[in-house]
Amino acid sequence: MRESDLYPPVKAYLKGQGYEVKGEVGAADVMAVRANDPPVVVELKRGFSLALFHQGIARQAAVEAVYLCVARPGAAALKRNLGLARRLGLGVMTVRPRDGRVEVHCDPGPFQPRRSPARAARLLRAFERLRGDPNAGGATRHGLVTGYRQDALACARVLAGEGPLRAARVAALAEVPQARRIMADNYYGWFERVERGVYGLTDAGRRGLADWGTD
Repeated sequence: MRESDLYPPVKAYLKGQGYEVKGEVGAADVMAVRANDPPVVVELKRGFSLALFHQGIARQAAVEAVYLCVARPGAAALKRNLGLARRLGLGVMTVRPRDGRVEVHCDPGPFQPRRSPARAARLLRAFERLRGDPNAGGATRHGLVTGYRQDALACARVLAGEGPLRAARVAALAEVPQARRIMADNYYGWFERVERGVYGLTDAGRRGLADWGTD
């Protein structure tokens, strides 16, 4: 859809809500007025962009009710941009290209984030699991160092020095209580089960130590 194709269905939608609607009013793409209600401004673009959000923020200096309107995108893009619009206090409406159907996805208004205790707890666990500050200044030359990778490296160092060992012994020497699960899951391909409950280091594990052990 062209940007101009968005205007007729948006105008029809707002008129159906009892608004008088005019296009290109000052800096606003669309302005709608209804009786004694606060005016509504709609900024039109073919798709979401930083420029569209900038326009919406600029219109908030004049009116409270500002909507961004785009041609209906895919679900993932819509969800991401809805989150940003809500945080900026902007409304969002879309126009479906095949039939011009207008849908309002969120209205303008103050944003109150919903706190997630579970996410906060996961962040704290990840913080506590990291040994030192391995990602200071950004990722290492091989990528981000996670607590899980640090634990796997600790297990790999023990096996490199001692040879194949029982999982319980690796856990004690590496000071990694989850050693058995880490070696059994073998997410990085660093470990091999030599016999029941006994693990050794693979060539990939030795390469991992060479790559990650010096960062």
